[in-house]
Amino acid sequence: MTAVSDTTEIRYGIIGSGMMGVEHISNILHVPGAVITAVADPHQGSRDWASAVLGAAGAADDVVMFEHHQDLIAAGVCDAVVVASPNMTHVDVLHDLVPTDLHVLVEKPLCTTVSDCLDVLEAARDREALVWVGLEYRYMPPVARLVQAVRAGEVGTPRMLAIREHRFPFLRKVGDWNRFNRNTGGTLVEKCCHFFDLMNLIINDRPVSVVASGSQDVNHLDESYDGETPDILDNAFVIVEYAGGARAMLDLCMFAEASRHAEEISVVGEIGKLEAFLPSQELVSGRRADGIGAVSSQIIEDPAVAYQGFHHGSSFLEHLDFVTAIRTGAAPEVGLLDGLWSVAMGAAAHRSIDEGRSVRLDELLPPHLAAPGGH
Repeated sequence: MTAVSDTTEIRYGIIGSGMMGVEHISNILHVPGAVITAVADPHQGSRDWASAVLGAAGAADDVVMFEHHQDLIAAGVCDAVVVASPNMTHVDVLHDLVPTDLHVLVEKPLCTTVSDCLDVLEAARDREALVWVGLEYRYMPPVARLVQAVRAGEVGTPRMLAIREHRFPFLRKVGDWNRFNRNTGGTLVEKCCHFFDLMNLIINDRPVSVVASGSQDVNHLDESYDGETPDILDNAFVIVEYAGGARAMLDLCMFAEASRHAEEISVVGEIGKLEAFLPSQELVSGRRADGIGAVSSQIIEDPAVAYQGFHHGSSFLEHLDFVTAIRTGAAPEVGLLDGLWSVAMGAAAHRSIDEGRSVRLDELLPPHLAAPGGH
């Protein structure tokens, strides 16, 4: 991949300027050497929102607004593009971007289905420019430190990983597109691909099977859109088995605002245990040899974070690495395969719930990818 001079300004385009698009805009405005030159969104209200944020930062004068993403791509005013449009549009937008030399950061999930992810992967096989998947939970400072500690052997071999997210319901989006599985990929794809990606990153192995139980018990049942009631799950348990014998569990509840922690991550090996908590950003570590209750705790903050945003600074840190990769010609830290696996695990969990059985990943993925170590 061709490197870019450290003094060259990286010109960003934003495709989709709803909630996450504007979040990316706010982060990019703080990234040294980056500038936003174009925004595309078919919804006038979203374009107005982007204009207001850019205007408040004194950065709106040279930004071109487009209704259609194809016009932004063709305009030649960008070096890199963030795809933050609704989930179900990702596959079409990516197919328009892949033939170009634009660097791409696509928000999670990569696509709403495994087949669409595979299509994008094949289309981008010989692409030289970056395609980076926005699984920014990796970059949350206490999570990143936990991953470093696991890599350093502080727990020994990770044997059990538990992730709990207890939070508020899905927020409103333009046109309420996120109320239906056909648009999102389902809750365990839309929301939880972040957590499946973390499982794979921390355990550093390939998942082989998924078993899940979940339902829609509380949220959105009193809503109606053109006579249709939302069908998105609001709670689930998911267990993932890995090729090397490790197992991971997700505990999701989206009607649990009355919680001290929104997210909790626990990793246990034969030597000890690590835990990360959000939003407190606390990291707790302990060794079995030191006895019951002998743990240490620290608040993990990254001094490089110039903008906290919605995700504890992780989106800002993600953009720093994205820009660095553009400048150095490095491979993406979070690539298409990471995006594919995180979607496949969510899709397998949904199939497990629908069919009441354990689902192997090789039921969803081709043999060369589903085999342990496949890529």
